[in-house]
Amino acid sequence: MNETTLKKIARVLLGGSLIFTGLGHLTFAREEFQAQVPDWVPLGKDDTVVASGVVEIALGGALVLTNEKLQGALGKVAAALFAVVLPGNISQYTHRRDAFGLNTDTKRFVRLFFQPVLIYWALKSTEKVKSTEK
Repeated sequence: MNETTLKKIARVLLGGSLIFTGLGHLTFAREEFQAQVPDWVPLGKDDTVVASGVVEIALGGALVLTNEKLQGALGKVAAALFAVVLPGNISQYTHRRDAFGLNTDTKRFVRLFFQPVLIYWALKSTEKVKSTEK
């Protein structure tokens, strides 16, 4: 399998994951996502969850459907989104809020290390393939 195909699979999987997660924000996991909203966010927790869900659905759809010209920019937007939500994960850890099966300090702490993985995934799956491949 060549690099172009691998990147496309990774990008589509990331986009699909964002769509699924965004739908969770709006429906079946709405309360759980509220546990991640830091107290200092000026919007209400439910409003924040709904707004972020809409953003995730839109971004996920864009990642799945985009043309090659826009992939790099969308990857940077996705990476920025993952960086922006990190304070929510930190808040969940520091306030010991249970959600998504993260019911111990250890589980909540380990989860913090997945955010850089998502950032890397967003950037690598959308970067331009070097021209050596045909």
